[in-house]
Amino acid sequence: MSNQSAIDIRGVAKSFGPTTVLHDINLEVLDGEFFTMLGPSGSGKTTLLRMIAGFETPDRGEILLHGDDVTQRPAHLRPVNTVFQDYALFPHMDVVTNVEYGLRVAGVKRGERRERANAALAMVRLEGFSERRPAQLSGGQRQRVALARAIVNEPSVLLLDEPLGALDLKLRQEMQTELKAIQRRIGITFVYVTHDQEEAMAMSDRIAIMNKGVIEQVGTPREIYELPSTAFVASFIGTSNVIVRNGRTQSLRPERLRLLGAGSEAPEGSNAESGTVTDVIYLGMMTRIYVHLDSADDIVVVRTNDDNAGGATAVETGSHVVVAWRPEDAFALASELV
Repeated sequence: MSNQSAIDIRGVAKSFGPTTVLHDINLEVLDGEFFTMLGPSGSGKTTLLRMIAGFETPDRGEILLHGDDVTQRPAHLRPVNTVFQDYALFPHMDVVTNVEYGLRVAGVKRGERRERANAALAMVRLEGFSERRPAQLSGGQRQRVALARAIVNEPSVLLLDEPLGALDLKLRQEMQTELKAIQRRIGITFVYVTHDQEEAMAMSDRIAIMNKGVIEQVGTPREIYELPSTAFVASFIGTSNVIVRNGRTQSLRPERLRLLGAGSEAPEGSNAESGTVTDVIYLGMMTRIYVHLDSADDIVVVRTNDDNAGGATAVETGSHVVVAWRPEDAFALASELV
């Protein structure tokens, strides 16, 4: 990844009829970066991706690809390719013919396009599958064929619109690792759209959190998780307890909280509040404990289920407990910062 811009979005806005879906978006994606646009349905992330691809035109603002203004340029003249959730493979063609289809449309000679298609299949680790039809492939293999077809044209930017959404959970997790490895191997810029927080955290160099047509925060997965700048980001990424103390809105991650028995003394310097356990959910690697504080706030505490937890306070629904945390683990949200 370099420090040069692959994509530069400047003051972009878009409305459909009376509804504004994007409000003055400014965003820079670096060359060679795995960049994710993350947000709930209706946040504007897919519309922004479609404008980068050239399928939509902004009402105002500019879109630059490697410094070249492509705002009014049609999709087929932009150095980008898009992978959608629906892979749209031709069922009557074998894998290698599917992959080289775009090259054939572009007039590339048969020998060269077959060589480039086989090289693209090697990049996605499908060397032995060139003669199979799409119906003979698994969901993950079809996804990789679609990816090979997108990269065979050697785009400078690859756009991915929730390409793993149709896969089951286990395969989706496997493909997250594979996609990131492919991106590193070929070295081109990936711009990925998803509403899945775990997916974004697992693959991205940086993430833009979108909400109601604006970008709430841009940062690395660690920055966004550990230092959320708004209440929306804190609640949308993972699980966060948002509380107000002394007039300040603060975010507390569940794994930073310590659960003690009623009447126990909290570690020196810690904040501590008493409450009642309202639910306990066992999740294999961890247990999620819901506590209703005496202050009337409802919070979540997460405890890992390992040998080190053997001496931890045993809890069940109805238990009276003390929840403690270090002051430095409570992060003030941006709206409350001076």
